[in-house]
Formats: sequence, structure tokens, C-alpha cells
Amino acid sequence: MKGSISPPVLPLRWAIPLVLALFVIVCDQLTKMMIVATLGPEPFTRRITLGPSWLNLVYSQNTGVAFGLFRQIPLFFLFTSIVITLAALYAYHAYLPNQVPWVQLAMGLILGGAVGNIIDRVRLGWVVDFMSVGWWPVFNVADSAIVLGVLALTGYLIIVGEPPASPMPPRDDGLLQDLLSHDVD
Repeated sequence: MKGSISPPVLPLRWAIPLVLALFVIVCDQLTKMMIVATLGPEPFTRRITLGPSWLNLVYSQNTGVAFGLFRQIPLFFLFTSIVITLAALYAYHAYLPNQVPWVQLAMGLILGGAVGNIIDRVRLGWVVDFMSVGWWPVFNVADSAIVLGVLALTGYLIIVGEPPASPMPPRDDGLLQDLLSHDVD
């Protein structure tokens, strides 16, 4: 139909990370809501053991960063989380081999996890954590997605790296000699 405007098409290099990120965000937020409803509202008051004694579900409120560090400055971490997420998006767009499916999946995991935790910081003022594995600090689905995404991206860049640039075309010295041998009037 002449004159009709078609909606913009999202390039595949963005579609895969955004769909995966949305999936991670939904899973993260749903699990956090279920944990708060089941084990909340007070942190560390109830626990569900999942088989071995070192594997538990427990409700925790993390106002800090990884492993609960620096809990006294939560607004700073909201701001830095947003800045780091935007920087990761820019790096994906400008520097990473974003046409590679493995990199697209890694970015989807990182983006989904980051946004899942940012939603908590904006909505609650803290991040809901609930997975307790032995001595490891309590974490959540978003944290797991970020770690898996960073490991996948790092592994790709170390093992595969970026495809080599195409070699320079051979020089044609004969053409250069021909051009230099003509007199200029």
C-alpha cells in the first residue's frame, strides 16, 4: 500500500538481548514477590531449607552492593547502577561484537539482572535477596543473571575474541609508478 508507514523494525542485535532481559526481569521480580509474601516482611526471620542444610531460601534486604558491602549509601548505588547499565549498553552498541548470538545472550542476562535490581532500589530502597548457599552471601535471580552474563561475555572475549579484521588489499605499485611518471603541466 503506497504511502503507508511501517513500524520500525528492531535489529536482531537488540531484539535478542531485550527479549532475554525482559524474561530475566519478570522472573526476578516474580521470585522476589513470592519470597516477600512467603518469608517476609521482616528479614532473616524465617527460612526454607531446600534439601541439604547449606541450601536455603531466606528473605534479606540489601541496601549495599555485592555481598552487602557499603550499606550506608543506598542512593549512591542506585545512581551508579543506572550509570553502569547505560555504559554497558553503550559498550554493547559501540565496541562489542553485537552481531554474535553468544554476546547478545550475555548482554541480555546482564541487562535483565541490572534492571531487576534497579527496580528494587527505586521501588523499595533496597534489593530483595533470598538465595542462601553455604557461607556465600545471600543473592537473587538478578544477581545470578549478571554473574552468568559477565562470565559468558568474558569467556567469549578471552576464548574467541573479536573476528580478525580483513587484511589490507595488496598494493598496486605499478599504478603508483605510472601516476608518478606523468609530467604535470
